Amino acid sequence: MTTTSAPRFTSERLLDDGVVERAFTLGDIPGFLWTPGPASTPTPTSASTPLILISPPPLGLGTVYPRIAGRARYYATRHGFASATLELPGSGGRPGWEGAEETRAELRRVLRAGEPVGAELVDALVLPLVERAAPEWRAALDALLALPGIDGPVGYEGGVISLGVRLAAVEPRIRAAGLFAGSFVPAASFEEAHRVTVPLHVLLQWDDEDNDRQAALDLFDAFGSREKTLHANMGGHTGVPAFELESGARFFARHLRDVRE
Repeated sequence: MTTTSAPRFTSERLLDDGVVERAFTLGDIPGFLWTPGPASTPTPTSASTPLILISPPPLGLGTVYPRIAGRARYYATRHGFASATLELPGSGGRPGWEGAEETRAELRRVLRAGEPVGAELVDALVLPLVERAAPEWRAALDALLALPGIDGPVGYEGGVISLGVRLAAVEPRIRAAGLFAGSFVPAASFEEAHRVTVPLHVLLQWDDEDNDRQAALDLFDAFGSREKTLHANMGGHTGVPAFELESGARFFARHLRDVRE
């Protein structure tokens, strides 16, 4: 992985709600940055422009762009936040790591057969992604906070929950995290969770067909944060209620805006 000290912007457009969307590359990693424009920004409650890092699921930004962009535009127009995302390693045409395709094929076989997903398979599936992605997201944070008009504080939101655990544990600039409990969790992430102390807002789909509900509950219990909230809703993996978007936005507003204002 190569990175540069600043993102290279490859396109810019003004969206119909007044939000500015810029595509960029950080070294060889593609991403997007959304910032509130003058026509989209609500009446500010502080002089800062908080930044939310929105991590996609490992399906490729081309596939999940509408979902990520929709969240970013909501945060910009309702709360004046900037948001950014990066393509994950092994997704969207980015190279994977040795054995990645074989591991994914084995996961598909196990799920089709209705067999339990063992700890070794979970480790092989998730840990290489976390080890590669976490430094990239920290480098992106360096670059984005150096841009004019984006000064933090920073929140993180994402669906590969083990990546969120790692970043919340090691990155002091992240002040609050919204985590989606919809992915497999290696044993190492439970250990890291004890080191997480920032406020947490965790979403759990109670009937998620491919993931272990008890593991999600155990991970929530393992977090060291004094303030942590679990929102559990009925339904499958893709059935998160629309109102949870505003719940998450209010959570970030509480922790990323200056409470003294």
